[in-house]
Amino acid sequence: MLRNMLRCRVRPSCLRTLPDAVSARTAVPGSKLLRHGAPYGVNNLRFFASDESLKLPSQARVVVVGGGIIGTSVAYHLAKNGCADVVLLERDRLTSGTTWHAAGLVCSFGSLSETSTEFRKYTKQLYSSLEAETGQSTGFKPCGFIELATNTDRLEEYRRVAAANRKFGVEVHEIGPSEVEKLFPLCRTDDVLRGFYVPDDGRVNPVDATMALAKGARMYGAQVIEGVSVTGVTRDRGRVTGATTSHGDIAAEYVVNCAGMWARQFGELAGVNVPNQAAEHYYLITDEMPDVSPDWPIVEDPSSHTYIRPERGGLMVGLFEPDAAAWSVDRIPDTFSFGEIEPDWERMTPFLEKAMSRVPRTLEVGMSTFFCGPESFTPDLGPVVGEAPELKNYFVAAGLNSVGILTGGGLGRLVAHWIIHGRPDMDVTGINIDRFHRYQANPLYRAHRVVESLGKVYASHYPNKPLTTARNAKRSPLHDRLAAAGAYFKDVSGWEGADWYAPPGVEPKISEYTWGRENWFPYWEAEHRACREGVIVLDMSFMSKFLVQGRDAGRVLNYISAGNVDAETGRITYTQWLNEDGKLEADLTVSKLACDRFFVVATDTMHRHVETWMLRNTPQDAFACVTDVTSGYAQINVQGPRSRELLQMLTSEDLSNESFPFRTIREIDIGYARVLCARITYLGELGFELFIPTEQAVHVYDRLAEIGPQVGMVHAGLKALGSLRMEKGYRDYGHDMDNTDTVLEAGLGFAVDLAKPGGFIGRDAVVAQKAAGPLKKRLVQVLLKDPEPFMFHGEIVLRDGKPVADVRAASYGHTLGGAVGLAMIESPEGGVVDNQYLMTGSWEVDVAGKRYPAEVSLRPMYDPSSSRIKA
Repeated sequence: MLRNMLRCRVRPSCLRTLPDAVSARTAVPGSKLLRHGAPYGVNNLRFFASDESLKLPSQARVVVVGGGIIGTSVAYHLAKNGCADVVLLERDRLTSGTTWHAAGLVCSFGSLSETSTEFRKYTKQLYSSLEAETGQSTGFKPCGFIELATNTDRLEEYRRVAAANRKFGVEVHEIGPSEVEKLFPLCRTDDVLRGFYVPDDGRVNPVDATMALAKGARMYGAQVIEGVSVTGVTRDRGRVTGATTSHGDIAAEYVVNCAGMWARQFGELAGVNVPNQAAEHYYLITDEMPDVSPDWPIVEDPSSHTYIRPERGGLMVGLFEPDAAAWSVDRIPDTFSFGEIEPDWERMTPFLEKAMSRVPRTLEVGMSTFFCGPESFTPDLGPVVGEAPELKNYFVAAGLNSVGILTGGGLGRLVAHWIIHGRPDMDVTGINIDRFHRYQANPLYRAHRVVESLGKVYASHYPNKPLTTARNAKRSPLHDRLAAAGAYFKDVSGWEGADWYAPPGVEPKISEYTWGRENWFPYWEAEHRACREGVIVLDMSFMSKFLVQGRDAGRVLNYISAGNVDAETGRITYTQWLNEDGKLEADLTVSKLACDRFFVVATDTMHRHVETWMLRNTPQDAFACVTDVTSGYAQINVQGPRSRELLQMLTSEDLSNESFPFRTIREIDIGYARVLCARITYLGELGFELFIPTEQAVHVYDRLAEIGPQVGMVHAGLKALGSLRMEKGYRDYGHDMDNTDTVLEAGLGFAVDLAKPGGFIGRDAVVAQKAAGPLKKRLVQVLLKDPEPFMFHGEIVLRDGKPVADVRAASYGHTLGGAVGLAMIESPEGGVVDNQYLMTGSWEVDVAGKRYPAEVSLRPMYDPSSSRIKA
């Protein structure tokens, strides 16, 4: 009924057109040309038009491909920061992809990521200052922003976000329903618990902002050229050397793929993986409403899947429905410009009805526009940013997940800095392009995952809620055995990872998502205690594993590694890989199996980063090759005080402390299998990691399962891994450490060998930091004294009432008796962070707006002497 009512109120003028200069060739199946009245004055789009007689420059330092908000931001920041030899090429008109129809929200509230929040803050400041710099208005209006919490779980989430955002420098006010109604009088507030208000957030005109960036880029020397299609890139010995276009070739040192929803297709031309996928995105614009003020703030109500703001004298009602629709999975049409997708009224009517109920007056007025256009999304809802692992000097800045306008300035600044200086100056571990794998660009994977990705924008972000689409892409050879044992699986870098185990007769499922104790909490606690007191088995087959072989393998790895990895054969070395600034690039183990054969094991999330770092830091004249053997070896961890007892019953190898000391790696027999056995732990107990040829993994597991009951063996999942390692203070690169931290700040100086022959990458920076005196930034353990609250990520650590850190990663310490995490402490006064600083302060953690007493420590709170792991 609502559908018919709404369609009856649609005015003919909502069937808009494009500027006259855009030809009818832009029409494609499944889309329609816009006839007039596009939302942001696209009739003014002609800026630097090209024609058939255009002669491109023969070379440039950087070629930027794509003229939307991201491409123009990258070009602007490159040129402004001294790299003026830039050519931006746009196949049609600036903004003609998805930028032109963006909603223009500029909201700094909402993310627990400091990187994303800094993007947003910087972008807002940039939009407010570009007119003074360039003479071109961005249309930025700081009208304010309100996030509505309409249930207790969302209130918990937004209080956590608000605390983190305040620490990051965002002015967030928690307000009541009456204050919401005062700021936006037409908003229904009968179910609103609280609002989170940022006074200086607002909205921008996406086309004007893009034009201002393009004008600024030209002012600083860059060329911005429309009407030129980039058809590919040229390359030589693994490095990009230029771009091929419809108007000739351009030699270039760098190419930046800012092609938006075409980024995947353009990347494929160079063999670069960019797994973004377009989906339908909707908004409605009402007829004029005299009772609407243009000064009202943006209201975002995720529980109704909507954002609402003033637009053209009426209101815009935008949608992020929980179950989205993929668009043009096979291929985004090359000629799609300023295009609109035919709305799916049947699918969208229920969502539209719920959204409009937030402002009931929208149901009483006519509809100017019901717009559907494409937006691209990524598998994990993070942008695709950085240098492609497949091709050196080929950068990507795409897959913005509908936040391109509100993060575009900051993203462009980051990419420009990365190109100019050779390294990023922000934490990029969660957004780096090298986190993605090739299979994630498969059509079926993209079609299935994008449905969930768009919906996650406004979903409740429960800490334990797993991804549910595009699952079972990768399975351990033990998967069926673990399922039979009661495993609850979650997506672990595409693998099905056992998170915890239900007891016999209990279905492994989460009965209700919460921010506290869920139904499986006691199962998790039992697994944790089994490791501390007995023995567990844990499938870790998803870990990244590489063989590095050849005459020069030891020399190459020793120069890459801060530790000495080329010493004794049969030894495991825990080490870090650093860049020239002494900052972290990887945290892993390197095992010397023979003088010319090494085994590298890294976390699953850093798989391609580690591989690329090895390849790019191997000299061309070195005789060494890197082989990814992740799929070739299953990994079973046997951990706990009785782990030796269990394994000794299965092998003829002497596993005593004298014959098989800590950090030993050796091939042993188990049943019919030959197994690479490493005496190492990530859980803080005596333990072993078994690397088993995939075809023999089930056999080894079956032997463990057969003998295990004699010593009380328990299956354990990744939740237990997290709580056990966090009690011990073990680090995890990409979660509690990142590329902005030095090895000393991370507390890993003990793993660095400054005296080894030949040095290592980053040695001079480490020496310089040591010489500079005591550290002013340290990674410390944080433990809540109250056993009830949970920490996950982003909670604020306070010393004497002042914020000094945010929790980077956390779990629940079943042995320690409370939530425990790791936080990078930095004194607001710039002072030294040492034991005295930690012991003399009064420490608290803000969890969802409530402060709890806490303890902090530089040493591991569990078994600080490590006597248990060396038993």
